[in-house]
Amino acid sequence: MAHTEPSTPGASPARPVAGLLLAAGGGRRLGGRPKALLDYRGRPLVENAARVLREGGCRPVHIVLGAAAGTVRERADLAAYETAENPDWAHGMGSSLRVGLASLADSGAGAALVSLVDQPGIGAAAVARVIAAYEGGADLVAAAYGGRRGHPVLFGAGRWAAVAAGAAGDRGARAYLREHEETISLVECSDVAEPYDIDTPEDLFRLASPDAPRAGGGR
Repeated sequence: MAHTEPSTPGASPARPVAGLLLAAGGGRRLGGRPKALLDYRGRPLVENAARVLREGGCRPVHIVLGAAAGTVRERADLAAYETAENPDWAHGMGSSLRVGLASLADSGAGAALVSLVDQPGIGAAAVARVIAAYEGGADLVAAAYGGRRGHPVLFGAGRWAAVAAGAAGDRGARAYLREHEETISLVECSDVAEPYDIDTPEDLFRLASPDAPRAGGGR
């Protein structure tokens, strides 16, 4: 895997990077509470995740909804973003990735930066670093945390068809990334972000106080 530094002054301008937020999950391990609607600082979590993409430099930002999509649209202020609905959200993240990439077909974007709704520890600084790698010439980029690949992940537009073709079940783009491991440009982000997920009731403390220690010790 290549490690990438930010682009240098004078580099050729790249086509815009679209933000693609996967927010369709039903929160099975959270007792069926859709993750997009979890309360984060008084607002639905999906608003924070979308704002992070916009503040990090993504234009446009597309959000894939699924579980309780109508309720998400009612409760969350998503007027600044494009939304697409995945009727097959229960089949896993792969179907949402396919829906999201299809929604970007006419966007004019040169790349899609994919993020997950349930990672509030990843902010605009990490998004901006991944975009900088793309602007420096890379078309397959991932944030890294202590050298381990994580989100967000960026795919150049020329890769979208192959990514979508391999997206199945809950694997998302994992199969594609494994096949192209040696060409991924990793951008270290552990100094500006934490890649934890909100998956279980034990993780919900992160939403009330993202920097709080986990009960019993540890972060």
